[in-house]
Amino acid sequence: MCVKKMLLGLCLTIFITPTFAENTFKVCADPLNPPYSTKNKDGFENKIAEFFAKELGQKVEYTWFAQRIGFIRNTLTAPVNDRDADSDQFKCDIVMGVPEGYDLALTTAPYYKSSYVLLIAKGRGWDDIKEAEQLSKLSLQRQETLKIAMFDRGPGTTWLQQNGLLDQGIPYQSMSGDGENNTAMEMARDFKAKKIDMVILWGPMAAYVMAQSPKNSYTLIPMKSTPALRFDFAMAMGVRKGDNARKAQLDKLIASQADKIQAIIGAYNIPLLPLTKD
Repeated sequence: MCVKKMLLGLCLTIFITPTFAENTFKVCADPLNPPYSTKNKDGFENKIAEFFAKELGQKVEYTWFAQRIGFIRNTLTAPVNDRDADSDQFKCDIVMGVPEGYDLALTTAPYYKSSYVLLIAKGRGWDDIKEAEQLSKLSLQRQETLKIAMFDRGPGTTWLQQNGLLDQGIPYQSMSGDGENNTAMEMARDFKAKKIDMVILWGPMAAYVMAQSPKNSYTLIPMKSTPALRFDFAMAMGVRKGDNARKAQLDKLIASQADKIQAIIGAYNIPLLPLTKD
């Protein structure tokens, strides 16, 4: 599974820097992507957008589009008038969560860092698992009973392959096209239905899954990055390439409001790592 499903299609690499709409904080977002964003504006990215807009004396304005291939092309780099490709007015200006250094946008300084985790439902015969590495050392008989979700791309699937567990994976698509469930919602549903007992999942999504069940329903085990396989990633905000003024404005807020940003994210019980320079 890729981080936050950010294989978002192609975009232009040279843009005219737009003028600021002084009274609006124009966000590109998915309307059904908890815990990040929803049309009810109850995701943590919604809350940070509202906080930033308030700090700037602006109001938040959303362009809603499902986060899939073509997201950037249809939001951040899409002109307000689809027939005017040379316009310097765009549908929205900010994507609230992209990997640091994301190549389809100009990224801000990172504002949080998380990791993939091994999430295991308790009470299903796996309570003895305390480290992910134990799965590869199980007897063949126990391995054959594993019900572990496996996505079509991402470090979790690579880890399963490296540890000889690929045949035990239950396949899922990173972008299902389901208009009623995002990946985290699908995982929560299938855990409850006992279709799966565990999954290697991106930290914010794992936090959402855990929040949908009674407390202490899951064991959460952070995955350990190695030189050959990385599980932890820093997340930033994205603006159009060339929009240096907006990046600088956001960077200033990220630096000056770091504690409040962390408090917003912390309210969602997302596993966080220190933001350090690699």
